[in-house]
Parts: sequence; structure tokens; C-alpha cells
Amino acid sequence: MEQEKIIIITGLSGSGKSTAIKALEDAGFFCVDNLPVVLLPQFLQLRMGQPAEISNLALVMDIREKGFVSNYADVLDTIRSKGYQFEILFFEASEETLLRRYSQTRRRHPLARGKNLSDGIRAEKEELKGIRAIADKVIDTSYYNVHELRAVILQHVKKVIHSGQPEVHVLSFGFKYGLPHEADLVVDVRFLPNPYFVPELAELDGTSPRVEAFVTQSDETQIFLRKYFELLDFLIPLYQKEGKSYLTIAVGCTGGRHRSIVVAEKIFQYLKGKISLVQLTHRDIELA
Repeated sequence: MEQEKIIIITGLSGSGKSTAIKALEDAGFFCVDNLPVVLLPQFLQLRMGQPAEISNLALVMDIREKGFVSNYADVLDTIRSKGYQFEILFFEASEETLLRRYSQTRRRHPLARGKNLSDGIRAEKEELKGIRAIADKVIDTSYYNVHELRAVILQHVKKVIHSGQPEVHVLSFGFKYGLPHEADLVVDVRFLPNPYFVPELAELDGTSPRVEAFVTQSDETQIFLRKYFELLDFLIPLYQKEGKSYLTIAVGCTGGRHRSIVVAEKIFQYLKGKISLVQLTHRDIELA
């Protein structure tokens, strides 16, 4: 009998957990929002022997439940000891993004009573740092709209139901806007020739064939890509052997518009022929 898939969704308030649970429900998961964590073992026990039309579970558990922070570690250890296999998805977003979302929806933050919204967001982040540290995947939703986040979740479902190679996410970014929190490998390509200082290329981005040609024609770029592809060929099977399900490769240049995009595109194209699930995101392409 196929092992039931269990996804535990948690994370910061306003980070997109509701969107995620709706996407999983549409994908055929049996979904429960705001389940008290202490009831999880009994809930799973009741599920045993039920008809198999719905074989996968998605559960949202977070700071809305007063006992969540103090109880989740013991409860998760208990269900793991009973043989249940589950993964934890932790959703987060930047403070600026969360402030904007709360302003738009006029919702009340669960930890903002008696304090301002920023203090509530920071308090929640502090209280949840323990479960964030043990999460199987951290999803930063700062740069996703509802439709993009839904697409990310549905793509993830394919990985949950399909076992094997790790899911690889290639991400370009600009160092001036900060390191991506979800990065496993960070590649700094600021040593490559910079199209920004070429007047006819400065206003273009790395998806332009002219910018791509400028960056890749240099000997430094060609040597770097060859060596980095060899490194990935070495590392990815080792990550897979260790059971790592997700690998985020973050490629950074100064502004995230030229060199990082070109290199990220090259890495993505290389891995597409080797990895069944690989995605590409240009985080800062619109910011410079």
C-alpha cells in the first residue's frame, strides 16, 4: 500500500499559508486548517483504515494556536516514532511585504494585540525560528502574487508525489537587495564582465541576447561555467544520497539584472537535461 503523504504547513501570519492550503485542496489533498498540534496523533490514528479516495493530507498549524510553540516538537517526535512520514513547509515573507499585506487586508495580526504590527511580526518570527530550522522547505513568498504562489505549490505537489531526485531551484538575485534566505548554494558572479558599464547594454537585462553574448563571450565566464557544472555534477548526487529533497542555487551580482541572470539561465539550461524538477526565478530583475 502506498505511504500516505502528509504535509504540515506553518510559518508567518500573512505569508500565504491560506493560498497554499487551497492549492493543495485543489490538488486532491485532504486539508485541515488550524488543527491544534496536540490533536495531530489522534487525528492521524482516526485516519487509519479510512477509504483511500483521498490518500494525502495537508495540515495548517501555526501561532494562532496558543500551545503550538510549546508542543510541536514533542508531538512531531511522537508521530515520527510511530512511523508517519511527513514534511514541513515553512512560509515566510519580508517584514515590508507582511506590513503591506496586512494594510491591504486590514486583518489583525495574532501577536499584535497591545503592540504595533511590526512588533507582532518580529515576535512571531522569533517564536517560530525553532520550527523554521527543522522545516524541510522554506518558501519566501515576498515576490509572489497569489497566482504565482499557487503555481509554486502545485509544482511542489508533483515533487511530493514523485520521489527521487531533489527539486532544484535556480535563483538570480542582486547583492544590493540582500541574500535570499532560502539559498543552499550562493554563487557570486561579480567577477565577470559587467554589461552595466556598456552604455548600449545598461538598460537591458540578462534575458537579452545582446547581454547574454557580452557576458558569455569572455574566457572567465566560459571557464567558470565549465568548472561550476562539474561541481554540480559532483554535489547533486551527494545531496540526493543524504536525502535532501530541495536545493536552491542562488546566483548573485550587484543589482541582479545582468550577470546573475545570464549565469542562472545557463545553469538552469544545463540542469534541465539532468534533473526532472528544476525551476528558475529572477528575483530582482524589475528592481534595478
